[in-house]
Amino acid sequence: MMSSSSETKLAKELNPKTTTYEFLGPPGALLISIGVPSMAYFLYFGCSEQAGGCPPTLSSIPNRLLYFLADVQSWKSLWDTDAILLYLAWYAFCLLAWIILPGEVVEGTTLRTGERKKYKCNAFATFLLALGFATGIIYRFGPSSFTIFYEKWVGLVTASILMAVLQAAACYLSSFRHERLLALGGNTGNFIYDFYIGRELNPSIGSLDIKSFNELRPGLILWVLINISMACEQAVRRGGFHKITDSMWLVIAFQMWYVADGLYNEPALFTTMDITTDGFGFMLAIGDLTWVPFTYSLQARYLVFNQVELGPIWTAAILLTNFTGYYIFRDANAEKNDFRNGKNPKNLKYIQTARGTKLLTSGWWGLSQHPNYFGDLVMALAWCLPTKFNTPITYFYVIYFTVLLMHRQRRDDELCAKKYGKDWETYKTLVPSRIIPYVY
Repeated sequence: MMSSSSETKLAKELNPKTTTYEFLGPPGALLISIGVPSMAYFLYFGCSEQAGGCPPTLSSIPNRLLYFLADVQSWKSLWDTDAILLYLAWYAFCLLAWIILPGEVVEGTTLRTGERKKYKCNAFATFLLALGFATGIIYRFGPSSFTIFYEKWVGLVTASILMAVLQAAACYLSSFRHERLLALGGNTGNFIYDFYIGRELNPSIGSLDIKSFNELRPGLILWVLINISMACEQAVRRGGFHKITDSMWLVIAFQMWYVADGLYNEPALFTTMDITTDGFGFMLAIGDLTWVPFTYSLQARYLVFNQVELGPIWTAAILLTNFTGYYIFRDANAEKNDFRNGKNPKNLKYIQTARGTKLLTSGWWGLSQHPNYFGDLVMALAWCLPTKFNTPITYFYVIYFTVLLMHRQRRDDELCAKKYGKDWETYKTLVPSRIIPYVY
């Protein structure tokens, strides 16, 4: 039997103290923790017909803000008991689907303990089940039966924020149990920072991995259901589904395909930085549960009350943009996945590092260090284009996503520099573009 001192020593070796900060340390973590939920509300109160339309004039923004801060009824509107119950029912549905629906069990990457965590993959089946229920409701009762996400928007945002706070707090408190494996970046000892970044690497309840569950199910699938609800609201206003605008159909089709593709390829998630490196804290909780469904659906919500007809030429141009981005994204990832699995059908060039790892230097991965990010950005632009150019607010997603991917690329660069040393410098001379070939 291992002595307590040996266990303590082993725990310190597996969970070393974090000595560096990201996101400008605790002040940055605090500002983001306040700023992200605030932005989710701002995108509604700054761009909705209930708040006076979109886009707001520059002179009206301070007035809207002051009115909201001073008006008691505005604060009371953030709480909606029916919306809270609806959100809890939705989350319970996702949990029950994970438990009941069959799914392949896939092993993740090797942890510092030498173990490999097992994940039950049935996110795509959950998605199909949710779509089946939604379709049945709409078919039986008509489009007015599924407009509730439009009507209860603010209350649902509040519900998702509360869920994120509760989960982040519970995971932070449970991480102090001795047998927990901590994230290398989340063990600083500073409460604000560790709560935000995530202290425990893989918080779980039995075989349920909380982090991967939240990444793919409650928020991502809800994003699609919200878009469908927006289409139903537009159908009610325009007199039927056959009168829904081409712009709304494009947004729904693009984003539904993106979500379906991600859920269908669920095992690919387990090699991402979110799963292998980051702990589960408020950063991922608020991102998964609030940010994704309630900011990524901004274009569909905008098109409810600003109904844009594109016509065949605009539609064709936007379709081409989206398919180009998707092709780059999917083909680049296919090259990487084939190479990681010992296949190289395109005879791609690579360099061998001192650690034994091979780094691709041709194909898509010879054009930039992150060609999949480039494809993602092209798709993000295509999702915003159906709103045309009446307001920059509907382009918030592609602007935010660009900043996010640039920051993620820099985090990845720092990790790879530590991991590969001089080999990484050699690699960067061969592949100098970071995301956009020959531009950035």
